[in-house]
Amino acid sequence: MPRFFVVAGLGRFGRAVARTLVEEGQSVLALDVDPERVQEMSHVLPRVARCDCTDMESLRVLGVQGCDVAVVAIGNSMEASILTTLAFKELGVRRVIAKAISDAHGKALTRCGADRVVYPQRDMGVRVAHNLVSANVTEYVQLSPSHSMIELVAGPRLAGKSLRELALSQRYEVNVMAIQRGRRTLVAPRADEVVQLGDILVLLGPDRGIRELEENA
Repeated sequence: MPRFFVVAGLGRFGRAVARTLVEEGQSVLALDVDPERVQEMSHVLPRVARCDCTDMESLRVLGVQGCDVAVVAIGNSMEASILTTLAFKELGVRRVIAKAISDAHGKALTRCGADRVVYPQRDMGVRVAHNLVSANVTEYVQLSPSHSMIELVAGPRLAGKSLRELALSQRYEVNVMAIQRGRRTLVAPRADEVVQLGDILVLLGPDRGIRELEENA
């Protein structure tokens, strides 16, 4: 069953979030104070409105209080993103996800009630740098200050051995969540599953263990 999302702010990040949600079949109301952005996105998104998202009454009239998730994607004004987050929470929105441009901004959003804070610019920089350093890593996601999830292409050192033989959880405290093998995805693979050359291993674990594994893969 589709959920109702509100996306406040139609910069690059907000546009990407709104379009992806619509493509996934979700109900989306996109808001921005800039009439040019609203006009531009009206040809792409089914529901777009001009709105000062710091104005609680304007949000109430648009029915924002009934949404399942609100995404605060305002990036050009810390004050506006903080006030918008406060407005959503005051209206009783169940879950508010807010974009931050700095650690200080993120802390302020958290104190104002944001249920989750994302750092798209910082996270993308970390991901690109990590992928440049580790040639066999196709994806890198920082889950917390100490834990990450990566997609690692199995090379000769891993191929031909079962997960039991590799003992990644014992040696590196890294867990194999899935194996992508061509068009097949093996979720929670068994211990006797033999890794094949070119398999993509979806791994989750502490950064220290992941670095050690990359060095030995």
